[in-house]
Amino acid sequence: MSYLPSIALAVLGLGVLGVLAVRMARGLRRFRSTLSMVVTNTNDRTGLIRARAAGVRVAIDQRRRKPANQ
Repeated sequence: MSYLPSIALAVLGLGVLGVLAVRMARGLRRFRSTLSMVVTNTNDRTGLIRARAAGVRVAIDQRRRKPANQ
């Protein structure tokens, strides 16, 4: 009978550990979702910046070239 409190405490500890694991899994899922949105947004903005930089390079190259008919 002296082992009964130990078993009850172990079961209670495992229950608390299970609840904490479920809550942490939910938090990690939300974090992963947020991280995915941030990465997508950052990649979109990076692509726009690269496209603008390429457009500026093309415009600069066009201005540097001498016209063929002059």
